[in-house]
Amino acid sequence: MATMQEMPDESAFQSTVSALPPSTLAIIYFHAPWAKPCEQMGVILKTLASTYPADAPIKFLSLNAEELPEVSEQYDVTAVPYIVLQKDGKTLETVSGSDAFKVRAAVEKYAGAGSGQSSSLPPAQTVTRPQENGDSTGKNLAGYAPGSQDPRTAPDYSAGEHREGEQQTNKDELHRRLGELVKAAPVMLFMKGTPSSPQCGFSRQTVAILREKGIRYGFFNILADDEVRQGLKEFADWPTFPQLWADGELVGGLDIVKEEFENDPDFLSQHAAGAPKTAA
Repeated sequence: MATMQEMPDESAFQSTVSALPPSTLAIIYFHAPWAKPCEQMGVILKTLASTYPADAPIKFLSLNAEELPEVSEQYDVTAVPYIVLQKDGKTLETVSGSDAFKVRAAVEKYAGAGSGQSSSLPPAQTVTRPQENGDSTGKNLAGYAPGSQDPRTAPDYSAGEHREGEQQTNKDELHRRLGELVKAAPVMLFMKGTPSSPQCGFSRQTVAILREKGIRYGFFNILADDEVRQGLKEFADWPTFPQLWADGELVGGLDIVKEEFENDPDFLSQHAAGAPKTAA
């Protein structure tokens, strides 16, 4: 699968860009380590990258806007996160901010236009019976690290009222973050473990169903982040996992997913391999 490549300096960026074939779409992501929205946008872009095969004509590049000021000036970067979509040295579109739908729509718009890339799955692996590993159809939120280092997540206990207000702020912030995560890919599976190594039978069965139906999806291992694990129960008003989301809306757990496919053979077919891409 494709990955997002960090550019350490201007020389590496220029050489990488100049070596790209004219037909390759370059997604150039400007970020700053101190900007909280950049952390979330990094998750979104890494998820998008992982939905493309490694040999697809698309390249995801990540740059620290402050450490590469010449490149930032070249692209008129005045705020982060900032994404430039470029092909053959020409800017096709720019996206400023952390709107997941806007970014995904822009990427899919140009990745699907003349790039030779159709909506396809990476090489399939067999989904086996319990006790064995599953497949790698799902795309992980690669590189995601919980924001526990953020000072806003460390309440000040010097005063009860201040603590209560701080906790409410943290809760609102978490819900904003979850709102972006559930939209990080057109179909998102929040599961225990990963598709290649599910940590519960329900997650394993859900992965098997999605694989059987050929659905392209992103996934998040809720065992790796307890904040997301607990917060998503309230955010979704759904107390168990796995949870399947489509286009930012909760579908449900394993039983609901089974019912949806049994009642409608075309359920989620727009997100299957080979289905035409549509802008969000």
